[in-house]
Amino acid sequence: MNITKLTFDKINQFSKTDKAYVLGDKALQPYYKHEVNLTQFKEVIAQRNFPDTNRSVLCEVLEQQYKTIGATNKVLENLQALAKANTFTITTAHQPNLLTGPLYFIYKIVGAINLAEQLNTTYPDQQFVPVYWMGGEDHDFEEVNYFNIFGKKVVWDDKQGGSVSRYQIESLLPVLEEVYGLLGDSENAQNLKGILSKSYEQSTDYGDFSLRLVNQLFGHYGLIVLDSSHKAFKSLMKPIFREELLKHSSQTLVQETAAQLQALGFKNQAYARAINLFHLLPNDRVRIVKEEGRYKALDTGIEWSEEELLEELEKYPESFSPNVILRPLFQETILPNLAYIGGGGELAYWLERKTQFEHYNIPFPMLIRRNSVLWIDKGQSKKLAKFGFSMSEIFEDTEALIKQYVHAESEEELHFESEKGSFNQVFEQILAKTIAIDSTLGKGVQAQQAQLYKALEKLEKRLVKHKKQQHDTVVQQIRKWKDKLFPKNGLQERHDNFIALYLRYGDVFIQELKAHLHPLEKQFVVVQDS
Repeated sequence: MNITKLTFDKINQFSKTDKAYVLGDKALQPYYKHEVNLTQFKEVIAQRNFPDTNRSVLCEVLEQQYKTIGATNKVLENLQALAKANTFTITTAHQPNLLTGPLYFIYKIVGAINLAEQLNTTYPDQQFVPVYWMGGEDHDFEEVNYFNIFGKKVVWDDKQGGSVSRYQIESLLPVLEEVYGLLGDSENAQNLKGILSKSYEQSTDYGDFSLRLVNQLFGHYGLIVLDSSHKAFKSLMKPIFREELLKHSSQTLVQETAAQLQALGFKNQAYARAINLFHLLPNDRVRIVKEEGRYKALDTGIEWSEEELLEELEKYPESFSPNVILRPLFQETILPNLAYIGGGGELAYWLERKTQFEHYNIPFPMLIRRNSVLWIDKGQSKKLAKFGFSMSEIFEDTEALIKQYVHAESEEELHFESEKGSFNQVFEQILAKTIAIDSTLGKGVQAQQAQLYKALEKLEKRLVKHKKQQHDTVVQQIRKWKDKLFPKNGLQERHDNFIALYLRYGDVFIQELKAHLHPLEKQFVVVQDS
């Protein structure tokens, strides 16, 4: 594999906020706490106080979880390490997309694993554990129930409602069977079928299935997978949930920060409500609102007095679900976390949270932009060489690339201007010799000259027409090639699923990522199979 690493300013597909953060725009500095570099972790470690009570809860819940899903030796080592006060986490998070969803799901996790390994080498007096936080309480099923492979959208249809992680998975079996039919019978296909089948057969619900799948893919690297919906985790959030219900603190804090960022020209990311909590029902997840002095589960007929709702929180904290405004606080409350690895959109959310963290006296983690990746297979690499584009140029708009190609293959070389000059000189010499012998033959020579000149022009037009047709063919090739690398004019990592690459490369796919994805480098990684 050939590896090319590009700086983020070369990538047109990134947002203004995304580029500004990675490239160190001074306007954003007040909205995060730690510069992204290896030496800065010394300060992050020193400031990260994590209560023993919270650590005990974390270890107890994870121990119960892994009794169910199983743990590799490396995971067991990391679980034991988490019980120690000098152990910290490096976290990434994502919704439980169907069969991991878009490629960047994989890239985030690999980045977290690599950074934890790098920190274990750099700071040997501490231990660092990579964590995947599963956001399984997301109630927008349509955001996670599909993935794209081989130009086909595979969709899981179901109407259960409520927390995605609680979905029963009987209806998932036809989806898996459809996928098996797409995989073929190669060794890599058989390995992948085994992973998916085992995850399905041993699972009790979709959250369990998702954890098992990620555990099979990354458990041998020591990745801890975590389901945050456990009652004990929610219990640690009761003070924050209580304040959210009574004082609505987050709304003011987040809105003020978002307004400041907007004034600087950065787009707002999330709308902070007065109450940023949902109430979980067996097949629903509904917003909690306060109207006319009563708390209500919106559009359900369920309502509480203040006293009743606080009693509900005390007895059943697992029934309360934070939205995106509170999720970062939840994560940093239950994990001894130093850094969060996420995409540009995610970090933009976090940039609106710093004063919220300060209000609750929770340490703000280092925000690290994950590596973005473009994977170019052998066939695509051959076309890249044929078209003559540089690696940075392929991120340009398709029409700009086509214009560049046509310009490079200019028609000027197809015109016979110099040849016409030589042709005329030759006929002038022939005419002079002919007239010297017999002046009456001059007109015949000139007629022959005109006839041959027209033939030359006709040939020239035929060549130009052929070249134009050739351009049309290549133009269409460029369009198809560009669309495969940048589906719907977006980044490959936001559209394609990992399965196609796993079928082609097997374990080498993740091994290559492990070798080259280092989020502290702040680079876009192009993996080219040549």
